[in-house]
Amino acid sequence: MKLSDFDFDLPETLIATRPAQPRTSARLLVAEGDVITDAVVRDLTEWLRPGDRLVLNDTRVIPARLSGRRHRDSAQGPVSAKIEVTLLDPAADGSWSALIKPLKKVKPGETIVFSDDLSAELTGVEDGQGRLRFNLSGDDFDAALAQAGAMPLPPYIAAKRPADEQDKTDYQTVWAKNAGAVAAPTASLHFDDNLLQALQDMGVGFTYVTLHVGAGTFLPVKVDDVTTHKMHSEWGRVSEQAVAEIEATKAAGGRVIPVGTTALRLIESAAQTGKLKPWDGDTDIFIYPGFEFHVTDALMTNFHLPKSTLLMLVSALMGQERMARVYKHAVKSEYRFFSYGDASLLIPTKAKTPNPTRQMS
Repeated sequence: MKLSDFDFDLPETLIATRPAQPRTSARLLVAEGDVITDAVVRDLTEWLRPGDRLVLNDTRVIPARLSGRRHRDSAQGPVSAKIEVTLLDPAADGSWSALIKPLKKVKPGETIVFSDDLSAELTGVEDGQGRLRFNLSGDDFDAALAQAGAMPLPPYIAAKRPADEQDKTDYQTVWAKNAGAVAAPTASLHFDDNLLQALQDMGVGFTYVTLHVGAGTFLPVKVDDVTTHKMHSEWGRVSEQAVAEIEATKAAGGRVIPVGTTALRLIESAAQTGKLKPWDGDTDIFIYPGFEFHVTDALMTNFHLPKSTLLMLVSALMGQERMARVYKHAVKSEYRFFSYGDASLLIPTKAKTPNPTRQMS
C-alpha cells in the first residue's frame, strides 16, 4: 500500500470553518454496504435500531493554545518576545510537554507569562518539544487556563481564522467529562441532548470510554509505504463496565458502533487479543486495510484529510474501493469536510432493516 492510494482531490471550499447549527442539522452520508444515501444527522433514529450500542468518547478538550511573552535582560536592555504554546501531554509530576513557537526564543529556566495569574517555566527541551512547569496546579490551574487559553483548533481551521469564544462551545461534545484532550472527537460534535434522548427512547444504548486525543492526530504521513508509518501515542481507558455493556450488546445480537475514530481505535486496542478487555494506558494502534476488527460493527465519523491515517482506518473498515466511491460522492455532493464538517455512517454490510426513503446514488 502506497500513500498515493489514499489521495483524492478536495476543493478548499469544502473545508468547514464553523459547524452546522444546530448540531444535528449537519448532513449525514450513509454508506451501507455498496449503497450510498444522503441524509441528515437528526435522521440517525431511522438508521439505528433497538439494541444497537454507540460507543462515545467522553474526553474533554482543554483550551490548550496559549499566547504569552518571555522577558529577558540583554546588553541592550530589557527585551521581550511573543511566544505561542500548544499544550500536549501532562506528566505525572504536573509538568506539560508543549509545542512552543519560536522555541529558540526561550531558554531552560526562563519564564513565559500568559496572564496575571498564569505563567510557566521552561524546564527542558527534547525532540522539538518543550517541557513546562506552571505556577499553578489543580483547580487553580484549570481556572487560569480557562481564562487565558483558546481552543486548539486544527491547523486547517486555525490557518483561516483564530479561535474565539464560540469555539469553546462548538469544539466540545455535550457529554465531555474527563479533561485532557487537545483535539476534539469530532464526529461526536454532531449530537445534542434531544438526539441522545430520541436514540435512548428507541432502545439504543450508550457506552462511554475515554481517549485523550493528542495533537499528533493532525500529523501527516511522511512515508510512501504506509505500513512503515509510526503512529503517535494517546492515553485511553476502557472500564470494566464498558466491557460488560459491549459484550452484552454483542450477545444479544446488537451492533457496536463507535462514534468517531478515537472511540474505535480505543476499543480495538482493548481487543487486540481477540477478546475485549478493560484497558488503561497508551495506545499507538495503526489501523489500515488488512486490519481484523474484533468489536466494531459500524462507524460514525467525519470526512478526513487526503493521505491521512484516518482515511486509512475507514478504508480498513469498508474497503479501499468502496471508500473511494464514498469520498467521490461526498466531494461531488459538496459535503463539508474535517473537524467542523458533515458526518458519515459507515456500515460494512447491508443492514437487515429497511432504509428510510432518501435520495439514492
